[in-house]
Amino acid sequence: MSLSTALFQPQNGAVIIKHRFISFLIWQSILSTISLLLLKSLLLFPFPSKSPSIFLSLLSFLSFHVSLLSFSACLFILSSPHPHKPASPLDLLLGSARLIFLPSNNSNLPPPPQTRLAVRVSLSFVLFVVASALSGFVSLVSILWSCGAFVQTRPWRLVVAMLGLRGFLMGVFYAVYYVYKQRWVLQFPIIQTPLFFSFKMGLLSSIGQAFKLSTAGYFFSSLVVFFFHDEYESKVTMGKYTVQQLILYIGNFLMFLCWELSHHLYQVINTKRFIFAPPKGSAAAETNPSEYLLAALEESTPKSLLQYLAYLDLCMVCERNVDTWRRAAFFEETGETYKRVIVVCLRPLEELTLKLGESMEGSVQKSSQLSDQLRSPTDRLADSRICESFNDFQLCAWCARIVASLTACSRKEDRFGVAQLFGNNAAVISTLLSALIAVETFMGKKTALPSSNHLMGAAGIKWAQMGTGSRDSPVGLTEKRRGSPVYMKAYALADIMRTSMYCIVSAFHDEMLDSAKAGNLEKDWITSTKALYGTCELLSQKLRLFLDFQAC
Repeated sequence: MSLSTALFQPQNGAVIIKHRFISFLIWQSILSTISLLLLKSLLLFPFPSKSPSIFLSLLSFLSFHVSLLSFSACLFILSSPHPHKPASPLDLLLGSARLIFLPSNNSNLPPPPQTRLAVRVSLSFVLFVVASALSGFVSLVSILWSCGAFVQTRPWRLVVAMLGLRGFLMGVFYAVYYVYKQRWVLQFPIIQTPLFFSFKMGLLSSIGQAFKLSTAGYFFSSLVVFFFHDEYESKVTMGKYTVQQLILYIGNFLMFLCWELSHHLYQVINTKRFIFAPPKGSAAAETNPSEYLLAALEESTPKSLLQYLAYLDLCMVCERNVDTWRRAAFFEETGETYKRVIVVCLRPLEELTLKLGESMEGSVQKSSQLSDQLRSPTDRLADSRICESFNDFQLCAWCARIVASLTACSRKEDRFGVAQLFGNNAAVISTLLSALIAVETFMGKKTALPSSNHLMGAAGIKWAQMGTGSRDSPVGLTEKRRGSPVYMKAYALADIMRTSMYCIVSAFHDEMLDSAKAGNLEKDWITSTKALYGTCELLSQKLRLFLDFQAC
C-alpha cells in the first residue's frame, strides 16, 4: 500500500483514514448489491409479486443503499481501536444542568477532556442506535415493498407502515446488541494477511452471526407488533400468513447480512497494515526514513486509529527481516531516533503498570474496610479501574514485542552502540519486568520466592503478602474467576511479556552471565531509579530467573 509523499505528512494523517473509508464504501456497495440480487432472485422468486416500474425499482434500489450509507457513516463515527467509557445518564444530566444554570462567566470554561470524550462516546452510541433504526425501516421496506403477498391483503400505505415498524425494531435490536457487546472496538488480527483472504476467512462467521441475530430480531419485533391490532389479519388465511412471515424473515435476514458484512469489511479494511515510510529509493528514504513513522506515533491523537496503525507498522518492521533498511535507520549515530522509538513504546507499558498497581492497591484497601457481606466477589472483580487497566491490551502487546525485538537486534545491528550507551537496554528490561510482575500479581502468582535470601526484609515481606492471594485481595478474586475476560487478557499479556524477556535474554545471555559473575547484573541491566512496581531487588530476582530459564 503506497501513496504519495504528501500523504505521509502528520497534518494529512486523516487522509489515510478517509481513503480507507472510501474504499470501504465502494466494496460495501458491491457486496450489498450482490447480496440483494442473489437473495431476491433465488429466495423471493418462488413467491408471487407484482412487477414494479423501472422508476420504482430504481428508487427502491437507491433507498436501500442510502440506508446502508447512513449505517456506515455512523459506524465510522462510532468505531475505535480503544474501548472508551461512555458517560452515564446522570453525568449527561448534570452536565446539561451546569451549562444551563451556571453564570455566563463560568459557562465559558470548557469541560475536562475526559468528560468531553465520554459525552462524545455517549452521543455516538445514541446516534448509532437512531441510524440503525432508520436504516432498518428503509431497508426492509425497500426489499419487500413490491412483494404481492403483502399488498394483496392490505393497502400499500399499511404495508409500508407495517414493514417499516418491523425494520425499525430490528434496527434498534441490532444497534443495542452491537453497542452492548462492544463490537465497535476494532480487533486487529494476530497475523496480517491479504485483504481478500482476510475477508474470506470471516465470511462464514458473518453469515452465521447474521442468521442468529436475524432470528432473534425477528422474534423480538414479532413480540412487539403482536400487541398492535391489525383488522386485516382476520382476512388472511393460514397459508398466506405463513408465506408472509417466511418472506419477512428472508428480508430480515438480508438486512442483517448486509449489516454483518459491512461490519466485517470495515474491520478488515481498517485493521490492515499501513506502511509509514517514503518510497524506497527516494531522497527522504536516504536521509531520514523514520520521520513519517515517528510523526504518526508522537503527533497523532492518542489512542486513535492512526496511532494504532503506526504501532502495528513499527512492530512488523522490528520483528520481520523484510524492511531491514527501515530498522537499520533506527540505529543512527546520534541515537536520537532509537531513543524516541523506545520512549513511545515504553510509555503504554509504564501507564499499564502504574494504573494496575494503583487499582490493586485501592481494591485491597476497599476490601479491608468492607466485609464480604457488603462487597461480593463479583462486584470486586468487576472493579472498573482494574478492568480499564487492560483497555490498552493490544497497544501494550505490540510495545512489548517492539522493544524486545529492537533490543535483541541491537546486539548485531547497532554499529554505534546507542542502545547500550544511552541506557535504553536497562530501561527496557526494567519496564518489562515491572509490568510483568504487576500483571502476575493481578493473576494471583507470588511475586517473591521464600528461598531468596537477598529478599528478606520489609520489601520482601510486603510483596510476599500481596502475592499470597488472600480472600479479599484482587489476586484471590481473580483466582476464583479465571474465565473472566480481564483474566484472559492478563494471561495473554503476561505470556507476551515473558516471551519478550526471553527474546532479550537469549540474545544477551553470555553478556548477562558475565555481569552476574562479576556482581554487576543489576548495575548493567536494571535502572537505578525506583521501580514502577515492586523493588529493584525483586526485579533482579526476576531477571535471574529468566537468565536461568526458570521464569514461567
